[in-house]
Amino acid sequence: MKREFDSAKKLYTLSLLVKDIPGVVSQVSRLFSRKGYNIESIASGASKEPGVTRITIVIRGDELMIDQIAAQCRKLLPVIAVKVLDNESSIQREFALIKVKAKDLNTRSEIIQIADIFRANVIDVSRQTLTVAVFGGSDKTTAILDLLKEFGILEVVRTGTIAIERGRSTIYDETKLKEEYNYGKNVL
Repeated sequence: MKREFDSAKKLYTLSLLVKDIPGVVSQVSRLFSRKGYNIESIASGASKEPGVTRITIVIRGDELMIDQIAAQCRKLLPVIAVKVLDNESSIQREFALIKVKAKDLNTRSEIIQIADIFRANVIDVSRQTLTVAVFGGSDKTTAILDLLKEFGILEVVRTGTIAIERGRSTIYDETKLKEEYNYGKNVL
């Protein structure tokens, strides 16, 4: 039975810039674990600045919880900036590889047609399988997976969500909160 307060929970995306030091992703994810928050998706990679990594985290929660976890992230020493991204003002995408059974020519043709509809690419072919690469929102990945299930999915690899703000806004925009939390970091 669902609890009443669960209905207010939705997916939120946090974007973090962190110093590229060993164990930084582990340190950030431990914070979520200590607070009892489940990470739905986490992706990290290089940013435009050398020595700085960008981490994108998707979690399910309510607005108060997101504000609290963002504030806690800002307090971590390797964290440079934190921004909560909403769906309307950000672009969010993921990449997926899907290996599907393709035992005959007719099945191959059907899978290729489905891939074309989703603007996905067939990137590997064997006598018994096709591997499809799809890039887009998580809804797009879920939809193509639902259609490919009937053929027999052998394996799926998903990157997790990556996100960036639309327009001129960036994670580098200065905010009062960022300045407050950076004060103590510079004193140490």
